[in-house]
Amino acid sequence: MERNTAIVSSHKNIHRGKKQKHSLHPKHLRRKRHTGLHIVITLFTCLFLILVLFFGSTTIVCLGPSVAARDLFVSTVMETSAAKFLARIYFSEDKINEILAANTAKESNVITDVSAVTLPSAENSETLAEITVEDVKGSTFIGKMMIVNDPSRLYVATVPNFNESASGMLLTDMVSTNGAEAGINGGAFEDVNGVGKGGMPLGVVIQNGVITCNSTPESTSVVIGFDSNHKLIVGNMSAAQAIASGMQEGVSFGPALVINGERVPITGSGGGLNPRTAIGQRSDGAVLLLVIDGRQAQSLGASFKDVADVMLEYGAVNAGNLDGGSSSMMIWNNEVLNNRSNLIGPRKIPTAFLVHPAG
Repeated sequence: MERNTAIVSSHKNIHRGKKQKHSLHPKHLRRKRHTGLHIVITLFTCLFLILVLFFGSTTIVCLGPSVAARDLFVSTVMETSAAKFLARIYFSEDKINEILAANTAKESNVITDVSAVTLPSAENSETLAEITVEDVKGSTFIGKMMIVNDPSRLYVATVPNFNESASGMLLTDMVSTNGAEAGINGGAFEDVNGVGKGGMPLGVVIQNGVITCNSTPESTSVVIGFDSNHKLIVGNMSAAQAIASGMQEGVSFGPALVINGERVPITGSGGGLNPRTAIGQRSDGAVLLLVIDGRQAQSLGASFKDVADVMLEYGAVNAGNLDGGSSSMMIWNNEVLNNRSNLIGPRKIPTAFLVHPAG
């Protein structure tokens, strides 16, 4: 009897243990659900506070007492592909256009005088073959300046075919496909709402003295390129005028930054702070290729004035602004030298200025 009683008691204990195990299971699930809900609520709260802080700060900038801060903000976001809506939350299109007109590089009908450039002598082949890259720095930006001593090495490369529905090419692919030593991104292209495929240039593209694209034949644009003597021409002109000036390799973008040794008039924030790409030429013929990082903690970006000043510091007699933003990139010896602003990878583009290998 004692043995049986012990067995029964043992079964009761086992049974009781099983019941206790089942009774803890729902509580465990509730605890997990409660923890998951708490995490979700915390995340949404943090996101909400970030949005409140961001739009609160933006509201203060746009509607606060500082006109300079407002203009800088509007000029900056209106040069982006995807963030223009931030300015449009606070201002009408007329007001935005008014702000942009007061903060830009002024258009000019002056075209570069190529007589200010003296081509280097071919006798000093070692010096001509040199390419050097230097760091540049300003109060709001960092970047790279590439100096190509031989201007005859520069040319415009493009995708095989221009088409709005086709994809452009990565600059890395353009450089490798053409066997180039170096390169920077080139001119404008179709990019509606920042989702363009990069296969269709805007404005003018000239290669080997032939107009290969003229998307706006009835209007003029700032065209930047080299003539048959490898001298840089910068100016507001039509495709026909560019050809008449002797241009052999060129693209459209702008604004012009330096013409005949003088910085163009630039007012206010001058395009805001953004990533930049520019091309210039010294009086000795050396070509200046500049890429400036932007939209990053360590480099907010540069204004048109900043870029023009860097070009003048390096001796440019003529210089023009190329496509910037998330397209800005510099490659040398198959290495990307700058820090890109696009988190999802480099943009595909239709045009680029490339550098032939020496010799």
